[in-house]
Amino acid sequence: MRKLIVFNSVTVDGYFTDSKGDMSWAHQDDAEWNEFVEENSSGGGTLIFGRVTYEMMKSFWPTPQALEHFPVVAKKMNEASKIVFSRTLDEASWNNTKLVKGDLAEATRKLKQESGEDMVILGSGSIVSQLAQAGLIDEYQIVLSPIVLGAGRTMFAGLKERLNLKLTKTRTFKNGSVFLCYEPSA
Repeated sequence: MRKLIVFNSVTVDGYFTDSKGDMSWAHQDDAEWNEFVEENSSGGGTLIFGRVTYEMMKSFWPTPQALEHFPVVAKKMNEASKIVFSRTLDEASWNNTKLVKGDLAEATRKLKQESGEDMVILGSGSIVSQLAQAGLIDEYQIVLSPIVLGAGRTMFAGLKERLNLKLTKTRTFKNGSVFLCYEPSA
């Protein structure tokens, strides 16, 4: 059974986007961080997006700018198998992307049962919230960024029940960021 993992950056005040949906504050450019990202993007796996995050990623990673500044990550992002959940998109044109319409939880349960590598949700807060509520997320990888926005969106907006987690791994970076890895606990 494939695992479903969330990888997102959050601010000290708990937001993963600002009030306008911007996530540019999460992009860090220092050697230690870049090495960590390159090491952790080297594996396979299927990337999972909602429509908004998909469109944002698609507008950047296939560009010459991405390939010039982040060649290792850009190559992996463009070659990776991707799934976009959307009720409004008619097609998904980014390389290796499958468009899935319909019930999110049901489709995710089926995807988890398939053989293959793990799946990773990037961004996509509404998907994170829905799949967390359905008990379908196996691991939460969260990068706590040393910034306070004062307003924004949490990736758990709309969660109806408390979600208990247990810490399984941490790493602190010189730039002040902290990588936190959690699994659901009973």
